[in-house]
Amino acid sequence: MSKHTVPPDALVVVADGAKAILLRNAGTGSDLSLKEERRITPKSLSAEGSQGPSGSRPGDQTVHQTEEATFAKQLADALYAMRHRGDYKQLVLIADPQTLGQMRECLHKEVEASMAFTLSKDYTNQSVADIEKALA
Repeated sequence: MSKHTVPPDALVVVADGAKAILLRNAGTGSDLSLKEERRITPKSLSAEGSQGPSGSRPGDQTVHQTEEATFAKQLADALYAMRHRGDYKQLVLIADPQTLGQMRECLHKEVEASMAFTLSKDYTNQSVADIEKALA
């Protein structure tokens, strides 16, 4: 049982280092009803003009780790752009521990201020129904 309540109309972002699922809570009051809005991949963010890290990759970091860190930064930037467009007022961020840590370093203060809560879990391979059960 979750100790957090997902606010009505909140944007729920479920992410890992390779993809993100954007869900909207269409429920009212304390009823949770998540509806998928879109899926984001590193390729889709690159097509939108998001930039990755500049400079060379640290020697102790694999290409895969660099790609995951780049995606975390791009997703944080996309959430900031969405906030400015008025796409959401409240945000719930659910990500695996590594991705969540990388994103926290990049999140703009306006995005942080809109956050209802974060959850350090990897639910990206779960169905929407299973995510609802985990948050209920």
